Amino acid sequence: MTKEAALQEELSKIDVNEKLSACPIDFSRSKVANPRAGQKSKDYVSGETKSNFNDRKKFQPYQEPQFNQLFTDGTLPVEANRYRLIWSRHCPWANRLAIAIDLLGLDDVISKGVVDPLRPAGVVGDWFFTLDDNDEDPVLHTKSLSESYLKADPNYTLRTTVPALVDVKTGKVVNNNYNTLIDEFSIAWKQYQSETAPDLYPEELREDIDALNKIIYTDVNTAVNEAGLARSQVDYEKYYNRVFNRLDWLEERLSKQRYLFGSTITDTDIRLYVTLARFDVVFYQKYYVNKKRLVDYPNLWNYTKDLYSLPAFKNNTDFDAIKKRFYQVDHTPQFDLPRIIPNGPDLSVWTAPNDRNRFAQ
Repeated sequence: MTKEAALQEELSKIDVNEKLSACPIDFSRSKVANPRAGQKSKDYVSGETKSNFNDRKKFQPYQEPQFNQLFTDGTLPVEANRYRLIWSRHCPWANRLAIAIDLLGLDDVISKGVVDPLRPAGVVGDWFFTLDDNDEDPVLHTKSLSESYLKADPNYTLRTTVPALVDVKTGKVVNNNYNTLIDEFSIAWKQYQSETAPDLYPEELREDIDALNKIIYTDVNTAVNEAGLARSQVDYEKYYNRVFNRLDWLEERLSKQRYLFGSTITDTDIRLYVTLARFDVVFYQKYYVNKKRLVDYPNLWNYTKDLYSLPAFKNNTDFDAIKKRFYQVDHTPQFDLPRIIPNGPDLSVWTAPNDRNRFAQ
């Protein structure tokens, strides 16, 4: 039972589905998200990688994390320089972990590798290290993330998702659970955290944090995707209303305190931030959640700018990668299906002053 009665009441109103729609643009039948839906697809070859776009229906729209080994139960050893987080800068689910690692000061003991937000033409369900020299991750010495998935399970046939925590010694993915890894780092890696690291998952607040995480996951993190992928006006309006009802509720909550649980940052702030950072850039325009922009919410906007002012948030927020992925991706070469990436919005507003110091103790 939560300490905050209001959280228990809000949680009772929602159905939480923790199966992630990880890359909805890839697998949607909606022409809003996939302009080639219903059209005959082509095969493409890029280097050693062949198109599998015509087989995309084999990938289910929802997929639970398949690798869930933990540090907190002793299954995984807590060992400096043993693990590497593979993420994409466009992805809000992966973005959570990159922020948490830096915020906790673990970036000296857990390395990070970045996959390209754009895949070779026609390829679905894998990620590639084409941003690195020789198209190879410099630590894992692999060309694609699927290589680490197949080392962990040679029979793995589901799509490859980010984030993925890889054991550098074995090259195997050990955990790709976007929902549990922040708390794993918070609890089990304290010996390596910086002296100034916040307690992202304080024991006395864990039930409340878990409750608000589920509320935000359902009504914000995933609801923006569901609104954009809706195949009927009724479904679209259901998720549209869910998003803005929850943003109104969060606006009120943040009128009374600096962060979602008072004066210190928790896991929940990271989970909300990654969607808010993408809201005006992508979701407001492309996914039709356009009742209000983030900048139209005084408390939410200043709260997000406040978080962005911290290096762990700012250095792991790549608006260029976000726009490339959400506006350009279709697994089809530009010459076959031209796409336009919007120039705006004006990103200079992110470094403007915020008013959250009014809550300073």
